[in-house]
Amino acid sequence: MPFRSALSGINAAAQDLRVIGNNVANASTTGFKTSRAEFADVYAATDGGASNAIGAGVRLSGVSQQFGQGNIEFTDNKLDLAVNGRGFFVLDDNGSRSYTRAGSFQVDRDGFVVNASADKLVVNNADESGEISGAVGPLRLDRSNIVPKATSRIDVGLNLDSSQTAPLTLPFNPEVPSSFTHSTSLTVYDSLGAPHLSTMYYVKGAEPNTWTTHLFVDGKDAKGGTAPPYSGDVLKFNGAGGLESINGTATPPGELTYSGIATGSGSEPLDIILNLQASTPTTQFGTKFSVSALTQNGYTSGRLSGIDIDDTGIIRARYSNGQTRTLGQVTLADFSNPQGLRQLGNTNWAESFASGVPLVGTPASGSLGQLQSGALEGSNVDLTGQLVNMIKAQRNFQANAQVITTADTVTQTIINIR
Repeated sequence: MPFRSALSGINAAAQDLRVIGNNVANASTTGFKTSRAEFADVYAATDGGASNAIGAGVRLSGVSQQFGQGNIEFTDNKLDLAVNGRGFFVLDDNGSRSYTRAGSFQVDRDGFVVNASADKLVVNNADESGEISGAVGPLRLDRSNIVPKATSRIDVGLNLDSSQTAPLTLPFNPEVPSSFTHSTSLTVYDSLGAPHLSTMYYVKGAEPNTWTTHLFVDGKDAKGGTAPPYSGDVLKFNGAGGLESINGTATPPGELTYSGIATGSGSEPLDIILNLQASTPTTQFGTKFSVSALTQNGYTSGRLSGIDIDDTGIIRARYSNGQTRTLGQVTLADFSNPQGLRQLGNTNWAESFASGVPLVGTPASGSLGQLQSGALEGSNVDLTGQLVNMIKAQRNFQANAQVITTADTVTQTIINIR
């Protein structure tokens, strides 16, 4: 009688509904991947290997995961990450590795970037210089203030007006505007991070194509002079407007060195190299005085103000003093057979023999997808399709139940034969 076959069909339909129900329940779960119930027919075999012509029903052969791309949904959290393409985030749970597509991350009290289950995000960490070192481990954000850096270099690019004449007031005195031709200023920092105003003065010489330059910090001569006449540096230009020599020495490199500049703030004295031939060289053309480049490499202390992550996974910290620092690069893992991954719950998977070993790389490299910061990958469940499958499973259940009802009627008829 077909009771056993119909009963296996009812069990199969019930298992199908369980899989569909789990998919529907996770239609809004970040990083969730839909599953599909797969079935196989059952035939009873004899010792000789021959099988009966009529099957014995159906069985659940497996539940396969479908790792298709989910929709990218944008958020306001820079630590929310989505993978557009192949790859899984690598997580660390006290030394045990797991993998996920759910990129909802936050910072715990110890500064580690973690998910809701306190699993730490694994990255390629950077060294002190900001270079990606290849040291793989959990990402930790250092919330301590960044140490100030004293200015050691000033890069200047400008044009001195060749049509100017020597000042009428001599000698040069920074307090007397008529004693110099041009000036420009910028802020420099000492070893304590305190700011100081540095001013460069340019005095047209009586000899053609010559200028004298002076550097003052907080109104004091960087060379130690206390009263006029101050000792400056003589710039000599050629007939084409290019810088030819400094103090009689041919350029390049076009650098002026100022050592032991007292700050009065209790910091170490400043030692500054002033480069007139940086990315934009200093010239003397017959046009108005202009400054095309004026930068310095010092900064005050600063605190962490934000995090930026680009599409290749590079993580940069922004500080309140305008500085940035590379902290690391997000790593992604791919598998030869993602469907073989073992489900752990919490939208996490673990490596298995069937999945193969993880192939770890960086976003946008090889077959790995790009990273999207401030976004999350939604569930890839097709809710409409699941509802259709639910109707089909319901009909299968009802049809198998009808087989049992019919078989029962036949059985009763046989019993009643006299």
